[in-house]
Amino acid sequence: QVQLVESGGGLVQPGGSLRLSCAASGIAFSFYEVGWYRQAPGKLRELVASITGGGRSKYADSVKGRFTISRDNAKNTVYLQMNSLKPDDTAVYYCNTRKTGSDYWGRGTQVTVSS
Repeated sequence: QVQLVESGGGLVQPGGSLRLSCAASGIAFSFYEVGWYRQAPGKLRELVASITGGGRSKYADSVKGRFTISRDNAKNTVYLQMNSLKPDDTAVYYCNTRKTGSDYWGRGTQVTVSS
């Protein structure tokens, strides 16, 4: 059974940093593309960043230059380093992967950027 568990969210002031983690079980993460998504109140869930099994990454325009996605295959974990955070980054952040046609999501971690 595939399970994804996000952690690392919290309250941070504008300009601050957080590192989110997505730990997987029941799947060899290294073989699959993993995405970080976020959903703010009243808005649709959006893709923030993704990384392929080979390590190629892509980012939403709104986070380019501020967020970095990475993976540690030995720990079966994907990270999202978030710097220069803005109030607009406030959302619940989810990680996602797809295996054999099924989508898997974690429960999310809340990120709040506020002074």
